Amino acid sequence: MRGGAYAEVRRGGTSVEAVPRDDTGAAVDVPPAVRRVVSLVPSLTETVAATAPALLVGATDWCSHPPGLDVTRVRGTKNPDLERIGSLRPDVVLANFEENREPDIEALRAAGVPVWVTVIRTVDEALASLHRVLTEACRVPRPGWLDDAASAWRQVAPGRRRRAVVPVWRRPWMVVGRDTFTGDVLARLGVDNLYGGHPERYPKVPLDRLVAAGPDLVVLPDEPYRFTAGDGPESFPGVEAALVSGRHLTWYGPSLVEAPAVLSAQLGRAAG
Repeated sequence: MRGGAYAEVRRGGTSVEAVPRDDTGAAVDVPPAVRRVVSLVPSLTETVAATAPALLVGATDWCSHPPGLDVTRVRGTKNPDLERIGSLRPDVVLANFEENREPDIEALRAAGVPVWVTVIRTVDEALASLHRVLTEACRVPRPGWLDDAASAWRQVAPGRRRRAVVPVWRRPWMVVGRDTFTGDVLARLGVDNLYGGHPERYPKVPLDRLVAAGPDLVVLPDEPYRFTAGDGPESFPGVEAALVSGRHLTWYGPSLVEAPAVLSAQLGRAAG
């Protein structure tokens, strides 16, 4: 992650103001007072809603937390309605390098909309990036829940180490690969991803190869594919299966506070 620096300057009259850089290193010219935020990432929507809800004016159709969120919907993470986003006159749009497409980000920037892009592949990156999203992109004070999240992850005591495959889709089967936030979360909880060294971040792997890899455990989240007790474990006979909360496994907002306890309990209930 290359962000964290104030590099370019914006001059207005005789004043000089440093412009912050996002996680990709791009300078983002957010105003000194941010009043209107559009989020294209469910985790970041929940992050802002938990901290400064009055700022949110738009979010994707997939932004499901907090429940009952009443803002303008701008379609999905991969197909945002750019015209509608522009009509909301956002001071900043929040995006993520993995969830959002570069052409959409560049189109918004070309229209004069500041876009702050996050790069999050580990818990530590999440904690640092969320701090900057709030304090630099949204211009609000650091919230107490972010300190609680940092404390919760410092206190994690990994359980017995197990080797796992972590499907995120089936038909075709796709699993968590290298360099992912999900993989780091599991590693901290004692679960080593068997495909953590794969060249791809989310490779498609046939089921027979997943089984032949010899996992001790299969971790089955309820999103993006909704694995259930009757849809998933039967494909891995004789292997312990843990049904886990996809939000706590893959989201990096306020859910980070509860994630260590929630996921540890769910991993502990794995059944063969």
